[in-house]
Amino acid sequence: MSEKSTSNVSFDYLTFNEAHLFTVVCLPKNRGPFPTVIMRSPYVDEEQNLSEEEICQRKLSEYKVWLENGFAVVFQHCRGRGKSSGDCIPYIFEREDGLFLQEWIRKQPFYNGELYLYGRSYNSSVHFVTAPFSEDIKGAVLEVQDSERYNCNYRNGFYKMGLHGNWYVNMYKKKSMPKKNYTLDSFNMLPLLDFSKKVFGESVKDFDEILKHPDRNDDFWKTRYGGGEAHDATKNANIPILLVTGFYDIYTGGVFDMWNSLDKDTKSKSALVVHPFNHSCDGENQPINFEGGNVSATFENYPVKWLKSIRLKEEPPFKRGKVTYYKLFADMWCCDDFCDSAESLTITLGKGEKSFEYNPDTPTTFKGGLSANFGGNAWQEKFDSNSDVITLYTPEFEQDTFVKGKMKAKLKVKSDSADTCFYIRLSLCKKEGDYGLRDDINQISNFCNTYPMNTEIEMDFSFDEHAFVIKKGEKLRIDISSSAFPLYVRHTNNKGLFSEQTTSKKAVNTVILDKSFLSLPIK
Repeated sequence: MSEKSTSNVSFDYLTFNEAHLFTVVCLPKNRGPFPTVIMRSPYVDEEQNLSEEEICQRKLSEYKVWLENGFAVVFQHCRGRGKSSGDCIPYIFEREDGLFLQEWIRKQPFYNGELYLYGRSYNSSVHFVTAPFSEDIKGAVLEVQDSERYNCNYRNGFYKMGLHGNWYVNMYKKKSMPKKNYTLDSFNMLPLLDFSKKVFGESVKDFDEILKHPDRNDDFWKTRYGGGEAHDATKNANIPILLVTGFYDIYTGGVFDMWNSLDKDTKSKSALVVHPFNHSCDGENQPINFEGGNVSATFENYPVKWLKSIRLKEEPPFKRGKVTYYKLFADMWCCDDFCDSAESLTITLGKGEKSFEYNPDTPTTFKGGLSANFGGNAWQEKFDSNSDVITLYTPEFEQDTFVKGKMKAKLKVKSDSADTCFYIRLSLCKKEGDYGLRDDINQISNFCNTYPMNTEIEMDFSFDEHAFVIKKGEKLRIDISSSAFPLYVRHTNNKGLFSEQTTSKKAVNTVILDKSFLSLPIK
């Protein structure tokens, strides 16, 4: 279809690989050519039934600040979403479609030789997969997602049904297959490798292959289905990149890993910003709406200002080479290297031992995905003393204590099963309730290939980075269980690949408290 134009906005359907990709071009009113910002999104369902002209006017208003600052904006509906045709299969077509759009822009009269990448969540992943970045890409703002596909799917071999699982079902063939045979309990089916056939009515190879590869070190994660195209996408990019995450985002740890892996030159040009909220980047539906914590309100138009600072050699909105982060319960923004603390506080979990029966058919429910699943934070519920959760409390803190970095725990455990798992969740006990901090999950087979049942074994747990103050008189709560529904797929208490298990069984799991401890990095 030929390009349609209205004033300084136009649209076109770019034909590529049997799909027509709806694309809007917004230009500043002054004479070009212009530096061009690329945005691509699948989250455009509400625009599907609008006219092209209506969408164009929306985009003119939405990108007003970009245009006023001299940037052209090219926005595209991802394949199979909104007004773009084809099938939406998450990630699979994004590299070719993204590179095709870049090449199309390079041929346009408005293009001045400078491209910039902007996106949030999946809308940043569509840029990661186009790495290594071409020489005309001069900078990027990539928010609330990291480039390693493993982190989207797994934590220590446990499939994140509360992140990738639910999301993938909703995304897959959104237009051509709007209804699926799906409920949350679908992830409890055995074997789980039957999931795609039963939910989608067809085999979905990329999804099925993900379920077969829970090991982070498996070469699968370097293939297309494993997100290999985006692997280490920014590590040696050598362009100024603004990374944004939240302490209760779904990719917090992965974004910190990405930041820490940047080569020296790239990091010196770049910045990391960490707000106190969840994936939506604000305090809505979170237990506490921290004052000044909304990064978009406190640092108004920071994506535009970041890219503008690259072009005009101006001061950026965030200090380059540093981490700008919100210090929770001190209610202030800080800026430093966010290095690991040399000092730590070790707290033993108690005396004696405690046991519970874990039944995979009735997994325990926890509220809030914290930093690894959707849902952010939530006030934590109290558990009945007869439940399959051990709840422990630290002594009250005698002075205000600033915890900054990666908290860790070591559990000495035993089980009457050849393999099982332990889940640990930390919360801060406030007057208003118990405020979730972090969680982690791990299985015995990650520490011992052949576990002699009912023998003691040490298991390590590591929690994503955080920065918060424990006030004098407050204490921490530690919940230990063997499941966390609807966040992680349940462990069946059988050894072997989780997705191939056809049965589940009960297990009696025990924590030896006086040989288990929590370690806090303190400043």
